[in-house]
Amino acid sequence: MTRAPVRPTTRARGAASEELAARYLEREGYQIIARNFSTAGGELDLVARDGDVLCFVEVRSRQDDAHGDPLETIDRRKRRRIIHAARAYLEALAQPWPEMRFDAVGIVLSDPPRVTLVRDAFEVGE
Repeated sequence: MTRAPVRPTTRARGAASEELAARYLEREGYQIIARNFSTAGGELDLVARDGDVLCFVEVRSRQDDAHGDPLETIDRRKRRRIIHAARAYLEALAQPWPEMRFDAVGIVLSDPPRVTLVRDAFEVGE
């Protein structure tokens, strides 16, 4: 009897994708300062510095690109939740807000994985 291949859970795939994204960003010169910052209204996958800019990074992945690019899944509702979590993160800093932006990393989990970084992927008010 043959078994179907074991597929990682969504949570395990997400954690692996975030780790892959963090390593990619570090190679690009980012400094990771927080992971999985959660608040009641949303979560930040990664918080990083790119030089003097504080970046809130959303990581999206898919097993393959048969159903489209993973970055296409960052819809208006998801952006609102990210912005909400970013505001909570900034309020917790208790210091003047630095220059900031919202970046996104899309990962197609092929072999080897394809990683796409979009700097300034969206803005507050879009």
